[in-house]
Amino acid sequence: MLNYKQLHHFWTVARAGGIVRGSERSGLAPQTLSGQIAALEATLGVSLFRRQGRRLVLTDSGHMALDYAEEIFRLGSELEQALQSRATGRAVPFRVGVADVVPKAIAWLLLAPSMELPDPMRIVCREGKLEQLLGELAIHRLDVVLADSPLPSNMDVRGYSHTLGESTIGFFASPALAAGLQGGFPACLDGAPLLLPGEQAAVRAPLLRWLEANGLRPRIVGEFDDSALMRAFGEAGAGIFPGAVLASEQLCAQGNMRRLGDAAEVVETYYAISVERRLTHPAVRAISEAAPIAGTARAVERPSA
Repeated sequence: MLNYKQLHHFWTVARAGGIVRGSERSGLAPQTLSGQIAALEATLGVSLFRRQGRRLVLTDSGHMALDYAEEIFRLGSELEQALQSRATGRAVPFRVGVADVVPKAIAWLLLAPSMELPDPMRIVCREGKLEQLLGELAIHRLDVVLADSPLPSNMDVRGYSHTLGESTIGFFASPALAAGLQGGFPACLDGAPLLLPGEQAAVRAPLLRWLEANGLRPRIVGEFDDSALMRAFGEAGAGIFPGAVLASEQLCAQGNMRRLGDAAEVVETYYAISVERRLTHPAVRAISEAAPIAGTARAVERPSA
């Protein structure tokens, strides 16, 4: 049977980068740590470290063991925090990273189920670039990241992409701008001022292909990494902007915008990226189970560095 104290010693040494540093962090003698790791290796029947010059480096089995150890001790910390919060009546924190290309109205729709759990939940949202948020996820400072694309294949982060839902893309304009457009949709886009998502947005390339396929040449007057900033420019009448049809009710009601029409062939997909294949955090499970296409979660695994 696995000895979790030995696993914790292995985890400490692997994260510290060596026996000596592990000894400094744990307060145990280097000989004690070496003996504990040797006992764990004997139980598992594999070598977890190998010598590389004067350094200890993880073997392939060691990397696998470290991944599982990270998950085990993260869950243990979550369990302790959740039980302490319940005992004291405090809300359990739910730490979410939202990629800045994800429309805020969509983020709300996806996260709303987490606010309806029987146990109180305190949502903590962080917005930023996807790469930055994934870095925070990798070191367990976030529970989940919402994005418009799955985990990039070029990132040395082990994680899983769970498909939450999708929406076709529509075009929106302020009432004054909409009144001055010529012709019906989509012809009215030709020559009209257009605001576009930045190059990091997954929907940008399909949008440009759709415009080209329909022979439309709008005047691109702005490009935005932040979807909320693009919407603010659109509400001010600076240009037509694309937005998720799923959030059109909020766009039209709150911003008094006009929905000109939809690019039915252009679809934006939304993902929850986590470090676990089987979702365990109650809030993450809630948003996954309530998602428009729940049950089609696609787990995309990337090996850790």
